[in-house]
Amino acid sequence: MACELTALRDARELDIAGLKARYRAERDKRVRRDSGDQYVRPVDEFAKTYAHDPHMPRVERAPVVEDLEVAVLGGGWTGLLAGYHLRQAGVTDFRHIEHGGDFGGVWYWNRYPGIQCDNDAYTYLPLLEETGFMPSQKFADGKEIQKYCRLIGERFGFYDKALFHTIVSALKWDAGSERWQIVTGRGDEIRARFVIMAGGLMNMPKLPGIPGIGEFKGKTFHTARWDYDYTGGAYGDPVLDKLADKRVAIVGTGATAIQAVPFLARHAQHLHVLQRTPSPVDERPNPPTDPEWAKSLAPGWQAARQANFHRGAQEMFLPGEPDQVCDIWTEISRHLDAELAVTGRTALTVGEIAARREMIDHRVMNRLRSRIDGLVNDPATAEKLKPWYRLPCKRPLSNNEYYPSFNRTNVSLHDVSTTQGVERITARGFVVDGVEHEVDCMIFASGFEVTSDLERRWGIGTIEGRDGVSIYQHWAEGPETLHGAMTHGFPNMFFTGYIQGALNSTTTEQFNRQSEHIAYIIAEAQRRGASYVEPTRAAQDDYVRHFRAIEVDTSGLVAECTPSYYNNEGEDKPRWLLLRGYGHGWNAFQTLLANWRSAGDMAGLRFGPGS
Repeated sequence: MACELTALRDARELDIAGLKARYRAERDKRVRRDSGDQYVRPVDEFAKTYAHDPHMPRVERAPVVEDLEVAVLGGGWTGLLAGYHLRQAGVTDFRHIEHGGDFGGVWYWNRYPGIQCDNDAYTYLPLLEETGFMPSQKFADGKEIQKYCRLIGERFGFYDKALFHTIVSALKWDAGSERWQIVTGRGDEIRARFVIMAGGLMNMPKLPGIPGIGEFKGKTFHTARWDYDYTGGAYGDPVLDKLADKRVAIVGTGATAIQAVPFLARHAQHLHVLQRTPSPVDERPNPPTDPEWAKSLAPGWQAARQANFHRGAQEMFLPGEPDQVCDIWTEISRHLDAELAVTGRTALTVGEIAARREMIDHRVMNRLRSRIDGLVNDPATAEKLKPWYRLPCKRPLSNNEYYPSFNRTNVSLHDVSTTQGVERITARGFVVDGVEHEVDCMIFASGFEVTSDLERRWGIGTIEGRDGVSIYQHWAEGPETLHGAMTHGFPNMFFTGYIQGALNSTTTEQFNRQSEHIAYIIAEAQRRGASYVEPTRAAQDDYVRHFRAIEVDTSGLVAECTPSYYNNEGEDKPRWLLLRGYGHGWNAFQTLLANWRSAGDMAGLRFGPGS
């Protein structure tokens, strides 16, 4: 079925110069000198809540003392995919070490009302063909996704050796044994030859450093630790009936809040929504999976759909290629493709394509802002909800109930967009514009450490490679790697995530291919009888120079964007900028790695004795 084009206003009717000026003004009033440091890790009572698992009781066990081939640190998507590819490569002596009580990572911890996948589940959920699993709808519910994570763990035998409710506190390379010494909060002493850092992107909740955040006497929790005992309802059945006599504040209006606000608005006596920057929220087409469509799919369908989604969300469709995803993620490319079908493709440079995308971007954002006027009754509230920035500046979202929630008389929207934001939190509530608002409960939908310093994100106190060098010092100015997977001075340690590798619109596909590459290297080291494998400094430097030379310059866009985790809250030159991929594109990067593997000489790697 063809994907229809959304109706967009003609670019000639828009004041582009005025829009750019408005975007800069909106950014400038939100930028703070402390950028990412305005957020803090959970401390005091919040730290206890973070450490506690409300979903599954901790089972006491004896400390594990062992020699192990591979330790996979994390049991979310990255860890599951690492385990899958290790098995595919013939590596069987490994175990997952996971903070939570089960597999799932972000889908284990996050159980807030309304939680769903916020992009196409047929592309996001990995290994669908390998497992035979099919999502029940386009945007799968969190409970279904968590169930699928467990299915993968069961299908591939990961439960037998997994250590759950286990937090790693130290990793040290021991030159004598040529192994990583892993210390955990359970007293384990694990000596692993290889370590895969598979903590994912959203494993560490963060809190806004609002003055007085520890003084509030009411109920508080982060959305990653939702308390149904307090709110009423249950995971998968979010009837929050215990909030009927409660005044509730939710801090943040990102992806989580967009999904949770409609349920809070429906059940709370009064809901205060504290918004620094509004998100772009489109309508959500979420039909159930058509069983006849599912039966018609030919082998290789998911890889083809993932590639189609990536081109639509981040690059451009091939000539004549249909948009299989058909939502806000691919809207710009859908319109660009329609334009090029009329005007032709061959004469356009990369810069001209980027200029066309930007023009369509302005038109799409204008549509999203106009949509709010038609859904929110109060003009002043509608104006506060309008996003003034380019679409790539924040995660595109969709929800059919978010904007109508602000038509309820029991919902108040507070604009805290200035650098001061929420002035302070008191024992009884919060203060905005000099006015104290009393509440019974404060919920922090303030996200996770995504582009902040590594130590804050990983939460592991000590990671020391050769000669006691800390990874946090080693990468103080940003990552230096070979293929985004390994770094000199840290033998047998492998990295995943947005670290000097290709950026795929489907995050799980990026993790999938990183895990495939890592598993190949580990299997090759085992085949050679090597005690360690490590990039040479020369090979690493060559790769870093190559990566930086071809890197797409996104500094202009970053400078225009309002603060978010994409740019470490408006940092001028973020060391861990999220949207930093291989300059020649995803396919070129995968070809680079495939050619490197097929050559067989493991160029740039040094193997230890026995190889």
